[in-house]
Amino acid sequence: MLSPQSTEIVRATLPVVGGAIGEITPLFYDKLFADRPELLRDLFNRGNQANGSQRQALAGSIAAFATALVEHPEVRPDAMLARIAHKHASLGIRPEQYPLVQQHLFAAIAEVLGDAVTPEVAAAWDEVYWLMANALIAIEAGLYAAAGAEDGDTRIPCRVVGRLRETAEVATFLVRPLDERPLPAARPGQYVSVQVELPDGARQIRQYSLSGDPDDALQFSVKRDSGDPAGEVSNHLHDHVGVGDVLLVSAPFGDVVLEPGTSPVLLASAGIGCTPMIGMLSHLAAAGDGRKVIAVHADRSESTHAFRADLLQLTAKLPDAVAHIWYEEPEADGHPADRTGFADLSRIDIPAGTTAYLCGPLPFLRTARAQLLAAGVAAADIHYEVFGPDLWLGTAA
Repeated sequence: MLSPQSTEIVRATLPVVGGAIGEITPLFYDKLFADRPELLRDLFNRGNQANGSQRQALAGSIAAFATALVEHPEVRPDAMLARIAHKHASLGIRPEQYPLVQQHLFAAIAEVLGDAVTPEVAAAWDEVYWLMANALIAIEAGLYAAAGAEDGDTRIPCRVVGRLRETAEVATFLVRPLDERPLPAARPGQYVSVQVELPDGARQIRQYSLSGDPDDALQFSVKRDSGDPAGEVSNHLHDHVGVGDVLLVSAPFGDVVLEPGTSPVLLASAGIGCTPMIGMLSHLAAAGDGRKVIAVHADRSESTHAFRADLLQLTAKLPDAVAHIWYEEPEADGHPADRTGFADLSRIDIPAGTTAYLCGPLPFLRTARAQLLAAGVAAADIHYEVFGPDLWLGTAA
C-alpha cells in the first residue's frame, strides 16, 4: 500500500507520467541495453524489442499497477503480478536485476519529464516501483522454490526424443532430461521456456505452451513465424532442431491453468492458441472428466488447424463434450455455413456457472470475452493466455 503522501503525488502525476510512458520506455530500454548488451542478446526477445510490443507491455503494466494503487489501495492486483512473475520465473529473472531496472527506468523518467520530476515526485514513484518489484520478487521466490531451484535457474538440458508434423507450419517437439531426472511437474495450460543458440551467438529464449502430457516427455508445439521481424527461435527450431538435438528447457510455468471442479468448462482458441487448450483437453480426457466441456476453435482452414484430429477424438472420448469449429476458408465440402468466418460464441449455448479459458490473438480474446460476458459468464471465470508480451494487462478487469 502506498503511503498517503505518495498516493496523492502519484494520483496527481499519473496523467503526466502515463502520457509520457510511450517516450519513457524506449529510452529506458536503450539505456539498459547500452549498459548491459548481454540482456538483449541472451534474455530479452529481440523480435519483441524490434516491433515495440515488449515496450508497450512494460508501459501498460506500470501504468496499471500505479492506477490500482491509487484507485483501489486496499487490493493488490495479484492477477497482473502473477502473470508477470510466471513469465519472469520462466526466464530466470533474479532479485539483483531489479535495482538495475530501477536505475535506468528512473533515469529515463527524469530525462523525459525534466524539471517536473521533483525529489518528492521521484520518491513517490520510487515507492510505486519497489512495491511492484518486491511483490514480484516474493512471488518469483515461491515459484522457484516450488520448482526446486532457489537459485532461479530452472533450465534443464533436454534431448529431443520426438518431432511430429502437425501442419505445414506447426511442429511438435518431445523432450526428455539428459540426466534422466524425473520430469518437472506441469499443470494443463502451462508453458516452458526454450533457449537456443542462434548463428550470431545469441542465446535467445521463447515460451511455448505444453500441448500434451505424455508419460515420459515434455511436449510443446511451435508455429513457424514469417512475420516482420520473423520469429528467430521458432524458425530456428523448425529449420535446425530434430531428434537427438539438445535444448535448454525450463520448468513449466504459467498462471492460466485448468482448475479441478465440476462446473462446465469452455476452451476457446484461435490459430496456434489451440496448443494450451489441447493440453487441457488431453488432461480432461485422460482423467475421464465427467463435467460438461465445450471446445471452440477458429482457424484459417482445415489444413492450417493444428491438432484438428486430436480435438475431435478427445471430445468424442469425453462423456459430455462438444466441439465447435469455425474456418475462414473451409476446404472440405459440407462444412456448415454458420461455422464459416470468425468464431461467434454468441451462437453457442453456454451453461450457467461455466469457467472459460481463452487463447489466441488479442482481437479474438476481446471479442470472445465480450460475447461470454453477454452470455452471463462471470468476469472472474474468464481466463486468458496470450502469446508474447501481454498488451492486455490491466485492461481486462
